[in-house]
Amino acid sequence: MPPEQSRRPAVVSGRPVLSAAEVGGSRWSAPWAGVLAAVIDRAHLATGDEISEIVDDAVAAVGMTAEVLMVNLAQQSLLSVRPLTTQRIDVDGTLAGRSFQHSESLIGTDPGGHRLLWVPSLDGTERVGVLGLTLHDDVVDDEEFRACCWSLAGLVGHVVMAKLAYSDRLRRLRCDGDLSTAAEMLWQLVPPRTFATERVVVTGLLEPWDRVAGDAYDYAIDDHVVDLAVYDGVGHDLSAGLATTLAVTGVRNARRRAQPESVDLVELATRTDDLLAERPGPVRFVTAVLARLDTRTGMLDYLVAGHPPPLLVRGGHIVKELDTVIGPPLGILPREGHRRTGLREQLEPGDRLLFYSDGIVEARDATGSFFGVERLVDFTERAELSRLSAPETLRRLAAAVLAHQGDRLQDDATLLMVDWFADSHERLLPSRI
Repeated sequence: MPPEQSRRPAVVSGRPVLSAAEVGGSRWSAPWAGVLAAVIDRAHLATGDEISEIVDDAVAAVGMTAEVLMVNLAQQSLLSVRPLTTQRIDVDGTLAGRSFQHSESLIGTDPGGHRLLWVPSLDGTERVGVLGLTLHDDVVDDEEFRACCWSLAGLVGHVVMAKLAYSDRLRRLRCDGDLSTAAEMLWQLVPPRTFATERVVVTGLLEPWDRVAGDAYDYAIDDHVVDLAVYDGVGHDLSAGLATTLAVTGVRNARRRAQPESVDLVELATRTDDLLAERPGPVRFVTAVLARLDTRTGMLDYLVAGHPPPLLVRGGHIVKELDTVIGPPLGILPREGHRRTGLREQLEPGDRLLFYSDGIVEARDATGSFFGVERLVDFTERAELSRLSAPETLRRLAAAVLAHQGDRLQDDATLLMVDWFADSHERLLPSRI
């Protein structure tokens, strides 16, 4: 990369976003280099129990104290990762929660009247939680300071997610309740809820987060190719989860064994059909949508296997349900002489795709009324017009579906949202530091 490109600042919403390294020459450059180095160096040999202590010790050098909070799987509460504490902050209706929802750095006061800065903590673009920084009186809160805090919060997000893989305590904290065996299995199977590049944003959601049994989403992004999938295993028990796990693993394995430019969705589905059919015992099938998006051209290839087809949002409005030839669910071999059918759709820049399972639209209220496609369409359109980020749209949509059903889903519900070549990625990061 030429030197002039390597020095070019990131641009968000038309404005440059400074990193801590790019504020060199300021009074913060040397102290903040020490802060980041201290966190990185100590994190190598740290357990999850030590994260808050490490960060708190490091920021003392720049006149602050720190508290690391992680969002729970339900995305309703922010919980301190410090051992032997019970600090809990609601995501809705609080300054810390607003920082999490909108990826904004927000200043308030603590009970003692000191300035308290909430900074969103992300692992890539996956929302991990928030970093609470209490500022001493002599700390100057300016653009350079906010840039350094943003870099620190990003580092903390990476550390938290790295340690989560090895810490049962952090996993229990994140679950904030008991997971069913099937839910435990599926949460370990699915990728992070959100990933983004400058060309595409992908975000997914599973509900009920603690009892999901047979639903799953999946995606993989390499260069200009995005592979996408949603699954719904028949039933509401561990067997449904096992069938879904086998389907996800079968598709992944077939995809990874192929050459990148030669992945055929029909072939992926056919191999997975065979894998599920070979499983001993009663036939267990899985409905699914498999898709592949070329982010250079906007060409979408997709295949529907007994599942609701995706919705296409354009210009803030849902313009159609994708044309579909609905084949049988995965695990049910097509009749002799028949073959699964793949379809194509040309997207336009700024388009949004919404994949969902029937647990969303078939959620019933106390009178038996479905949540329905019309409510799903209306909510999605209003969220787009409000310029909510994709992950925040899904978080609020899940809350609306739960409220419709009396806060307890009767069926698994999966959502996968994909934004192509718009400014959607900009909504995931602070517009100003």
